[in-house]
Amino acid sequence: MTKGAVRFEAVTKMFGDVVALKPLSLDIAPGTLVTLLGPSGCGKTTTLRLIAGLESATSGRILIGGEDVTHLSATYRKVSMVFQSYALFPHMTVRENVAYGLTVTKTPRAEAHARAEEGLAMVGLKGFGDRLPSELSGGQQQRVAVARAIVLEPEVLLLDEPLSNLDAKLRRHVREEIREIQQRLGLTAVYVTHDQEEAMAVSNRIIVMRNAEIAQEGTPFELYDRPASAFIADFIGDANLIGVEVTRTGAETEILVNDTRITLPLAHDKTGPAQMVLRPHQVQLSPEPVPGSFAAEISYAAWLGNVIQYTLATPVGPLFVLSPPVAHPFAHGDTVHVNFRPEDVRLVRTA
Repeated sequence: MTKGAVRFEAVTKMFGDVVALKPLSLDIAPGTLVTLLGPSGCGKTTTLRLIAGLESATSGRILIGGEDVTHLSATYRKVSMVFQSYALFPHMTVRENVAYGLTVTKTPRAEAHARAEEGLAMVGLKGFGDRLPSELSGGQQQRVAVARAIVLEPEVLLLDEPLSNLDAKLRRHVREEIREIQQRLGLTAVYVTHDQEEAMAVSNRIIVMRNAEIAQEGTPFELYDRPASAFIADFIGDANLIGVEVTRTGAETEILVNDTRITLPLAHDKTGPAQMVLRPHQVQLSPEPVPGSFAAEISYAAWLGNVIQYTLATPVGPLFVLSPPVAHPFAHGDTVHVNFRPEDVRLVRTA
């Protein structure tokens, strides 16, 4: 195992009788950015704190760079954390904030400040060293927190909801900067968020957690295009989940939806009830019926500039649809006909 790799071997965490993390095994490759994603209480922050040494494992082993750090305190682990709140000292200058960790480890003051200036340059804040945190924007403060973490030359950079205090436009900008810094320095990074768009934008791999265990892991594309369950389909992007009956399996799968039999060019393991996953942009609407379509009524319509958003009342339940902008969109109360391409459909288990 090389520098920066992280491994969990059947790691568990208990808080009294509460199971915060079920036996968890995972590998994070060096130089990659892996996001722990999931709803509140799923175990993602506990996992991050176990890597940092801020929590101790109840059982199992944690390895960083091939070294067993299970029983090492945070002080002796080669990791740095960027906190949600930035945790900057308001009475210190930006330079002093960035150099703080170095001075704690007895690095000579001149060297610590020189390295702090290098760190600030890395995050695009050269010349900001004499300012106080209160004189910076939220995005700049977050970059100071990143600089403070990377000047310690960690094997692993940990980021705990780092963008949650920023507005939407600034979040997009700062997440791009964090990703660029991580790639340029070749850092192994573990990123925690509950925002699926943020996770998809920055990650090499995403580990989706639910109920203190891994629900599914993979690249952003794999999770979006091949969800393993209805939970993943609904959590990673918007999805319409439609109850169907699988009537034939094999290299191709036949389903029954709204009394219509449809052959899908995908394999499925068993017949019986299932759920069809159809992404909002994959639903096609037309004013007139086409083969295989069914009628629906527009119950909500909103023009959002680059897309038109519809909610449909249909025989298979409400559908959420995103359509390209047109000069004359459908309006509330219109009857439309719903169609989709069989190759766009994915099937997941009902539970």
